[in-house]
Amino acid sequence: MIFTIDDLYAIAAERLPKMAFDYYDSGADGEHTLRDNQDAWRRIRLRPKCLVDVSSCDLATTVLGTPVSMPLLVAPTAFQKLAHPDGECATARAAAAAGTIMTLSTLSTCLMEDVARENGDGGRWFQLYVYRDRGITRAFLERAEAAGYSAIALTVDAPYFGRRLRDVRNGFALPDGMTVANLTAGMGTVGAVDGNSGLSAYIASMLDQRITWRDVEWLRASTRLPIVVKGVVRGDDAARAVDHGASAVIVSNHGGRQLDTTIATADALPAVVDAVAGRGEVYVDGGIRRGTDVLKALALGARAVLVGRPVLWGLAADGEAGVSTALRILRDELALALALAGCGGVGDVARDLVV
Repeated sequence: MIFTIDDLYAIAAERLPKMAFDYYDSGADGEHTLRDNQDAWRRIRLRPKCLVDVSSCDLATTVLGTPVSMPLLVAPTAFQKLAHPDGECATARAAAAAGTIMTLSTLSTCLMEDVARENGDGGRWFQLYVYRDRGITRAFLERAEAAGYSAIALTVDAPYFGRRLRDVRNGFALPDGMTVANLTAGMGTVGAVDGNSGLSAYIASMLDQRITWRDVEWLRASTRLPIVVKGVVRGDDAARAVDHGASAVIVSNHGGRQLDTTIATADALPAVVDAVAGRGEVYVDGGIRRGTDVLKALALGARAVLVGRPVLWGLAADGEAGVSTALRILRDELALALALAGCGGVGDVARDLVV
């Protein structure tokens, strides 16, 4: 029986080939940040209120003005066909059915237009890397706008990819017949590289390591879609992001996959919220595995959280139905946690709920 995200993790670990499981599960170098992301949420303690009417619990909120059924969004994760043949299209259907936002990775194994079609009337964002060739970047922006994506999530913590030793040892590359669907001629390929991860080699060769805050302004001027800056762990950087035109920031350390021993996102969140000071929305990802983790994030000032690996474990376990299961588990856990904490809905959560 499946009761928790850990149950889905166990099924995924059993079913996935080693290279695919390690790609999803691993972090950079010693994987200290990978572990600390989860541990940091557990270190935070809740101070529930009592004698509050919690006979009903309203989880609905908005992100960038878009109504969502809960403050739980789907984070961008690459290569989802490694988990299930339907890949990102299955995730798109499940997210739409759950009434929440899906964020599609640039490195999707399904075409962004196909994902948009499967997502239907659901909400969707597009995660973007900035390529050295700005024509490639503009093409992604144009395709995202045409396909009905409602925001661009700009990843800023990956000028190079961190050294993920499991990928290096496995010689990570996409299996024969699987491609990065959104890449066209001139955008490169993710293939095998002797003594290295094929993905790391691709990032180093194609993405722009010279990107600065001026490029955020360039991006803001290049699209009508709002910009969400993903990969912020410092208050001063969060303030700069808003100053340069971002509508929101995502507190993220790339799931512990970039610079090892980087601060856990739960620990970074309060300073970012304080620095943004209401001038934009703040979201957080990394290590969220329980509804209580979501509650703590809201109490620390996040508008919503994003989850990546729990969705992948659900996808590996049972395709679209497994993703729906993962989202339902977290939603149900959040609803119970809110009630037991003395909150009638997400609007009642305040910072004094946590210590």
